[in-house]
Amino acid sequence: MSDEPRSEFRDDRPPRDDRPPRDDRPPRDDRPPREDRGGYRDRDDRPPRGPMGIKQRLRAKARKKARKQRRKMGFERRRGCRFCAEPELAIDYKDSRILRSFVSETGKLIPRRVSGNCARHQRQVQQAIQRSRQLAFLPYSDASL
Repeated sequence: MSDEPRSEFRDDRPPRDDRPPRDDRPPRDDRPPREDRGGYRDRDDRPPRGPMGIKQRLRAKARKKARKQRRKMGFERRRGCRFCAEPELAIDYKDSRILRSFVSETGKLIPRRVSGNCARHQRQVQQAIQRSRQLAFLPYSDASL
């Protein structure tokens, strides 16, 4: 090792040959627009597809059916939080009747998007379920071994 300090910018390296120096690059305004790829990767460049197999045909049919069903259903209104709608309904770890509706058969917590709870009340439900499980008001899972 040498005694002289290392420079952070490393000016001692030779410039790369495959790239022009920064001063010779065209300014951004002179570059071609992004939409025009100059024939690169256009649809006409693709090789022609052969006939579809049975599996491909079935998948395409299933995708088309799913799209139609989504269109039929239209806009699905999000359910409101039941605890926000009824302020007198309290989240209590001792009330296993209410908490049981937020736990699946396998013992997992039902997520917000399914239960319709807001984030604040979902956190409170989660904490109450954990407490009631520890005190054996709620089982960890309904599956008996």
